[in-house]
Amino acid sequence: MDLYVDDFISDINNATNDINKAIKYLSSKGGGRLIFSSNKIYRSGMIFLLSNIELYLEKDSILKASDNLLDFNYLDSSMPKELDIPTYKDCSYNGHPTMFFIYSYNEANIKISGDGIIDGNEEIFYGKENDHHIDGKFYPRVPLIYFEACNNFEIKNINIRRSGFWTIHLIGCNNGLIDSIDIRNNRKFACTDGIDPDHSKNIIIRNSYIESADDCVVFKSTLDNMKYGDTKNIEVYNCKFKSTSAAVKFGSESCGMIHDINIHDILVLDTNRGISFQLRDTGSIYNINISNMNIETKRFHPLEWWGKGEPIFISNIRRNKDIKTGEIYDINISNINIVSENGIFIYGENNIRDINFNNINLELKSFTNFEKGNHDLRPCYLDNYLIERKTECLSISGASNIKFMGLNMTINDNFKDYYESKIYLENTSHILID
Repeated sequence: MDLYVDDFISDINNATNDINKAIKYLSSKGGGRLIFSSNKIYRSGMIFLLSNIELYLEKDSILKASDNLLDFNYLDSSMPKELDIPTYKDCSYNGHPTMFFIYSYNEANIKISGDGIIDGNEEIFYGKENDHHIDGKFYPRVPLIYFEACNNFEIKNINIRRSGFWTIHLIGCNNGLIDSIDIRNNRKFACTDGIDPDHSKNIIIRNSYIESADDCVVFKSTLDNMKYGDTKNIEVYNCKFKSTSAAVKFGSESCGMIHDINIHDILVLDTNRGISFQLRDTGSIYNINISNMNIETKRFHPLEWWGKGEPIFISNIRRNKDIKTGEIYDINISNINIVSENGIFIYGENNIRDINFNNINLELKSFTNFEKGNHDLRPCYLDNYLIERKTECLSISGASNIKFMGLNMTINDNFKDYYESKIYLENTSHILID
């Protein structure tokens, strides 16, 4: 059944209640497609997406988040507390916001599609701003699409703009397809991740473009959602990513297991970190296969953005000194072409092992006037989280059974003043570099 939302809306600038009435009506008829008309802007607060419903945005239609923060309250009617310290110093998050835009819980056969635009109205969430970075007014903010415990979902062909927080957060979801979507967030606005599979499984992400000021695709295992089990069986391919954080990341929320992930045929341009592992909690990350990527990384800021231009960054460090982290192991990375302002960096507390690299081509090249070298270990328990050294092509500390077969390293002429050595090893065992 097709239904135009206009048949229910009395005020297009304040459409929250009417959109939800239209969804309930469709649900009562067994489901169908709710259509947002071309050349119209619909202003809405929280939308409850129910089973067997498709939100379909016609070309040139816009579904835009409300200007009123109270329109997103659901679990907690109070306004969130404003930040005391910036999120680049502390962004710990249990995975449960209290405010939402498009929300679905324990539903099945849901879909968001069309050639229209979903606009997150980012400005209403702004906190402090400088030339390189915008922090949020509060944290966590409002995720643009939040699905929890949902089965058989699709997000397809849609254009997403200006999210104020994690754009697509999938908690405990199963059997999903994200295909041919276009996400473009403000690359100065912190914590605007692209897609966050969190305790979710059996998901395909493909044929998409993501540009964000945090990680483009990031695999999570948040503390408050442990009941949903592992994050596993996810494939990401044929995508293009740009980020001021990491293009592809594992963690840093890593309380449970993250495994059986396949990532291939990815283009990473104009990005801070390419592939990033940040294990900081009690879970483990294993059986990850990454192949056929072209990566370009560079520096974006000396302080706010954690990355320092590393194309591959693998780290396992305690978030708090009183916990014990799991392990990173059984990782396979192959056929990667890199041009970057920093080298490959592996750093653990003797909890990284069995990493296989094959056919890695790395060129160190200067793109910016920011200082070179150094590595940032945040978030972690260490007061001295910055490793200050000149640049190496490859740095490994606190890891074992690391194998490189076919590592080609070159130094561009414009980088020679910043370069220290090709390889740095510390507290390692069974390292093979060919």
